[in-house]
Amino acid sequence: MCPRQITVLGECVADAFTQSAGTRNELALRVLPGGGPANTAVALARLGTPARFLARLSGDVFGRLFRAHLEASGVDLSHAVEAAEPSTLAVAELDAQGQAAFSFHAQATADWQWTNAELAGVDLAGTACLHTGSLALVKDPGAGVVEDFLATAAPRTTISIDPNVRPLLVHPEVYRARLAHWCGLADVLRLSEDDLELLLPGTPPEQACDTWHAAGARLVVITRGADGALASLDGERVRVPAAPAQVVDTVGAGDSFTAGLLHHLGTRGLLGGRLTDLRLGDVEAACLFATRVAALTCSVAGPNPPWQAQLTTDEGLVRHLDSTH
Repeated sequence: MCPRQITVLGECVADAFTQSAGTRNELALRVLPGGGPANTAVALARLGTPARFLARLSGDVFGRLFRAHLEASGVDLSHAVEAAEPSTLAVAELDAQGQAAFSFHAQATADWQWTNAELAGVDLAGTACLHTGSLALVKDPGAGVVEDFLATAAPRTTISIDPNVRPLLVHPEVYRARLAHWCGLADVLRLSEDDLELLLPGTPPEQACDTWHAAGARLVVITRGADGALASLDGERVRVPAAPAQVVDTVGAGDSFTAGLLHHLGTRGLLGGRLTDLRLGDVEAACLFATRVAALTCSVAGPNPPWQAQLTTDEGLVRHLDSTH
């Protein structure tokens, strides 16, 4: 089945990775296009799902990089806003396990300035699923505008949310205060175990799932890195293992997982409403597929998700590695 369109709303971030410049007094930066929602839109398009991205793209050097990257991956930017503000920049430093620690330069940047007028003309009639999250839902002045857009879309469109907590930019309490409301809008809630610890410190994953089900989310998926993922559908649980990976870094892995999950559900006609036809076996199959997408993303530097063809053969990993050089 050809999947219906998925619309993604959120930020683009210039991910600047630190590199040694060869002298003690210099630091080189390798800049890659990133940002959680942008990564998800790219991964969806590369997997073969028609993906439309609602973004506010700056006209600066980073904004031009974002636009070229998104268009080269087949993402529909027909409703992207040409923004006057500068792009958001994140400087990433990787540890020995490939985990990134970010510092953000995001004051008054383009991504957070949404207005009602900018979203009023967006037609969601052909959209099966609307995905958002990360900073778009918590950064003012646009956060309330985005929440209102979700509320308007929810009666006829599957809503997917990834909180993607960024405590260096927004205190976790801001996320906690809004999370129950988001669950009331969302059909799918995908988050990492790091997000879980920031949102509900010390809470067992199963208990957290039940809390979010009670608030309204039907499907909750908690990704656990090398330990795979826990999925809970109205309280029915399944755990799936992580796919084998040669980890270069983990940047964008969670975003790619979300894309794999939604793509797999979409190709089976399970998106477009309240997930009433979804069964636990469907969830397990979608999560297993999503772990493969995430593993391939981990195998290369930066947020560079695989193309659909790279998931169909055993040589996919090799080709994905080759495509980055």
